[in-house]
Amino acid sequence: MPDLVVTDIVKQYPTRAEPLSVLRGCSLNLSRGENLTILGPSGSGKSTLLQIIGTLDRPTAGKVLLDGADPFALDEPGLANFRNTRIGFVFQDHHLLPQCTVLENVLVPSLATGVTPQRVDMARKLLDRVGLSHRLEHRPSELSGGERQRAAIARALVAQPALLLADEPTGNLDRTNAQLIGDLLLELQREQNTMLIAVTHSAELAARFGRRLTIDDGRLIEA
Repeated sequence: MPDLVVTDIVKQYPTRAEPLSVLRGCSLNLSRGENLTILGPSGSGKSTLLQIIGTLDRPTAGKVLLDGADPFALDEPGLANFRNTRIGFVFQDHHLLPQCTVLENVLVPSLATGVTPQRVDMARKLLDRVGLSHRLEHRPSELSGGERQRAAIARALVAQPALLLADEPTGNLDRTNAQLIGDLLLELQREQNTMLIAVTHSAELAARFGRRLTIDDGRLIEA
């Protein structure tokens, strides 16, 4: 059985007339070590689907199973813990905390469960891996755009999640930094044997993924 099973996801939003259907039955499967990218025009529902898979939003109908567990069957504290320990996020905007150092930012996901020496060691290793070992005590304002996104990747992977989700991870970067971030995402995903799903407008980035899907009229099809 695949490690991630997404079945018939429907997402509707209420309006004064009839419900607005954004997703009309999206399904996908993914196993450890695999990656895929989701393409589609703006407003097609790519980010909405990613947020549901990442448990940041609830579907109107359908099911998400990660390692056999249904996160939406949990209460809110259980869901928050599931998300924090099993899923890593990389967004188009890095969302680093401006008052924290790079090392502190990478350790933020560990605050809920406790910052252990092992987790600090993992954070340092990841920052070295993404080329920021000399920036541990710097604040985000002292980093370039590419460096901020590299720190965000390290933060997403510090808990060694089963699933890594990236929403337009290269959208705010120039071509050189976009290439670097794409390299890091795919290399670290393979090294940690995690699953990676990325939403992107970049055909160049999408071409490097194992599978490519697109959203058409609220449904996923092979690109």
